[in-house]
Amino acid sequence: VVVLNFGAKIADGLPAEVRTHPAVMDAYLGSHAAH
Repeated sequence: VVVLNFGAKIADGLPAEVRTHPAVMDAYLGSHAAH
């Protein structure tokens, strides 16, 4: 899986790895979700 944020790659890997990646969480849930 490759995750893009405004056209820029922010993460790639297996789905289980990508969904817990901090940059992906920030892009999709907002920075407050990680705290």
